[in-house]
Amino acid sequence: MNKKIVLCVAMMVGLVFFSIPPKATANNFYEDKTIRFIVGFAAGGGYDTYTRAVARHISKHIPGSPATVVENMDGAGSMIAANTLYRNTEPDGLTVGIFNSALVLRQALGDRSVRFDASKFGWIGTPSVGLPTCAVMGFTGLKTLEEIIASRRALKIGSTRPGATTDDLPRILNLTLGTNFDIISGYKGTSRIRIALQKREVDGVCFGWESIRTTGRAMLDAKGDDKLIPFITHADSEEPEVKDLPRLEEVIKEKASDDGLAILNAWLPQYDFQRPFALPPNIPKDRLATLRKAFKETLEDREFLEGANRSKLLVTYVPGEQIEKKVAKILATPAKAKEKLSFLVPGKRREN
Repeated sequence: MNKKIVLCVAMMVGLVFFSIPPKATANNFYEDKTIRFIVGFAAGGGYDTYTRAVARHISKHIPGSPATVVENMDGAGSMIAANTLYRNTEPDGLTVGIFNSALVLRQALGDRSVRFDASKFGWIGTPSVGLPTCAVMGFTGLKTLEEIIASRRALKIGSTRPGATTDDLPRILNLTLGTNFDIISGYKGTSRIRIALQKREVDGVCFGWESIRTTGRAMLDAKGDDKLIPFITHADSEEPEVKDLPRLEEVIKEKASDDGLAILNAWLPQYDFQRPFALPPNIPKDRLATLRKAFKETLEDREFLEGANRSKLLVTYVPGEQIEKKVAKILATPAKAKEKLSFLVPGKRREN
């Protein structure tokens, strides 16, 4: 009788042990590990700034408290980083890529340099939405969009490369509003463009207000010729530099044709999830869930938010599940809109 009891107890213990869900042991995966955050742009810009802010705090929200390291893989408007993450990275949850959401639109437009399927990335989330804004330097003598259009002057606009706001937005303004921007591509990051502005190599720039207000703060606060002056934005903000500026959608709806508005409406959705954090395809679901949870908790972390406030970072959490839906929408861009936006893709571009 006692033997039977002992056998039953042993069987029950065995059942309990083998019934422990895999998630319980998966939580220990990150112990003594290091997570690499691969930023697709050079150090000193907005992508780098947001990534390092997240990397400083996310470890304490991941079971096992892994170490973190941030690496910059600059090149091709972050295309190199995105392609590398998709094709040459182990799906083990130890490498996170941060790249331009505009690359999803480039996939939709049939860009041959895209070597990934955005629908298969493991989207963790993003710390910001995009507020594309253009600004001109004080030494040009111009301050407003109306003055820029009326002057008909060829203004040099600093750019990284096609696929970035720095390149695509001034081209869209040329096409829809009749501006005369001469896009000077090839700068390695917005930090280099800021230097070019100060050296008067270029006259203006277009990139995210959330980045301009932090990395370009000294230039916004400068006086006279050295001042950076925003003249059009997509931002909905009460900040003094942009709150009264003309809004992209309103201006193009008023001044451009229906085709111009269609171009803008197909181009803007990428800004609903700026600077996304992504994992390679086929990532274990439990590790994706762990990093999504940790990412959300990081953006709600008091110390993170205090640091973000000191650095004047605009934080808007977009969950990975929502990014998946937005990616699907972009990839389903209608054929007519794709045709109108084909000029954004190198090789299909007609100069504007």
